[in-house]
Amino acid sequence: MGGGATFSYDVFLSFRGEDTRRGFTGNLYHALHQRGIRTFFDDKELPKGEELTPALVKAIGESRIAITVLSKNYAFSSFCLEELATILRCVEENKVRVILPVFYCVDPSDVRHLRKSYGEALATHEDKFKEDKEKFNDNKEKIKFNQKISKWKNALHKAANLGGFTYNHGYPTSPIFYLLLLFIFLLF
Repeated sequence: MGGGATFSYDVFLSFRGEDTRRGFTGNLYHALHQRGIRTFFDDKELPKGEELTPALVKAIGESRIAITVLSKNYAFSSFCLEELATILRCVEENKVRVILPVFYCVDPSDVRHLRKSYGEALATHEDKFKEDKEKFNDNKEKIKFNQKISKWKNALHKAANLGGFTYNHGYPTSPIFYLLLLFIFLLF
């Protein structure tokens, strides 16, 4: 996709459903949709696993803006981490123009330095891998897993370094919510 690219979506929303689907992210989707901004919002519970479907990868690559709602449980989902890494890859490939992180009730420095729930989440992923003795004892699988963990850590670090919007407990109508909407509207 070059400079004159057409996009299937104006905004791609990446979020952990259990944290924000029925609150912040759901309200954001409806506010964007009501204003005619084509927004990808996966409103279904995604199956457990790590692999992104080709359709989801395509939707990311065909979105002008990606908004990542980094919440307390975001990094516990290997699917969300894969999605974030794919978004950042699409930014590097000039497919996605802008990534806007929203730090939803988390401190950006905790995301950047893998502290609190973000450190716990990565440790949980590592523990799950170690529990699978067959994979853990296979050097190729171990290398592949370590590369994946490294990719996820790098993606979280990059996203946290982008800056963005910090949203602490409050109502969806808080000033940060409107500031985020205003910023998006100014991009169009």
